[in-house]
Amino acid sequence: MTINFAFAAMDHIVNEAAKLRYMFGGQFTIPMVIRTPGGGGRQLGATHSQTPDAIFAHFPGLKVVAPGTPEDAKGMLKSAIRSNDPIMFIEHATLYQVRGEVPEEDYMTPLDKARIHRSGSDVTLVTYSKMLELSDKAADQLSKEGIDVEIVDLRCLRPLDMVPVLESFKKTNRAVVVEEGWRSYGVGSEVASRIYERAFDYVDAPIQRVAQKEVPLPYNRNLEQMALPQVEDIIQAVKEVL
Repeated sequence: MTINFAFAAMDHIVNEAAKLRYMFGGQFTIPMVIRTPGGGGRQLGATHSQTPDAIFAHFPGLKVVAPGTPEDAKGMLKSAIRSNDPIMFIEHATLYQVRGEVPEEDYMTPLDKARIHRSGSDVTLVTYSKMLELSDKAADQLSKEGIDVEIVDLRCLRPLDMVPVLESFKKTNRAVVVEEGWRSYGVGSEVASRIYERAFDYVDAPIQRVAQKEVPLPYNRNLEQMALPQVEDIIQAVKEVL
C-alpha cells in the first residue's frame, strides 16, 4: 500500500532478495519489482508518510529507483520489469496527479543513469522524485533574480550515478542537494560527501542540504507542511551558496 509497510518485510527484502544472487554466485536471478508509493504531504500521520529511500539504498544487491516525471515513471518501470535484479520502485504519492509528456513509441529508460534536467551556470541543484518538481519551481523564481540554476535528477539511488553531478559541479562550483527524507544519514549526505571526495578543488562554497525537519511527520496539515521541504527552503539554500 505504501513504502511504510515494507518495514514489515525488511528481512525478506534486504536479507533474501538483495543478497541471494550474490550469495549463490549468480547461479540464479531475483527478477522482482516492489512498486510502492512513499512520501508525505497527504495528512496520513507519522507512520504512513515516511521517505525511507536512503534506508533501502543502503543495501548492495537492491536497486532503488525513484522517478520524478511521468516519462521516467513509464520508461523506468518498463526497464525494471525486464531486469533480473530486485528493484524497489518508489513513486511519490503526490506525483500521481502530475501530468507530463510521455513518448508514444515504445521506450525504456536506464536504471543507472542520472540526467541534467535543466541547464544552468550559477549553481547545481541535485534532487530526485517529488523534490524535482519543487526544484523546478525554485529555479523559475531564482531566474527572475538573474540566478541561473542547473538541476540534476538522480532518478536512481542505487546505483548512484555521480557523473552528471560532478560534471555540473565542476562548471558551477556550488551545489545544493534537495531531498524529502530526513537530513541525517540521508541521500543528501551521500551526494555531498562524494562531491567533496571527487571534486574538492572545485568547491567555492560549502554544499547545502535541504531536507525534512528532524521530527516524525505531523498529522496537522500546517505542521506537516512546516516539516516538509518547501520551495522557499531551496531558494534560501541557493542564495546561501551564492
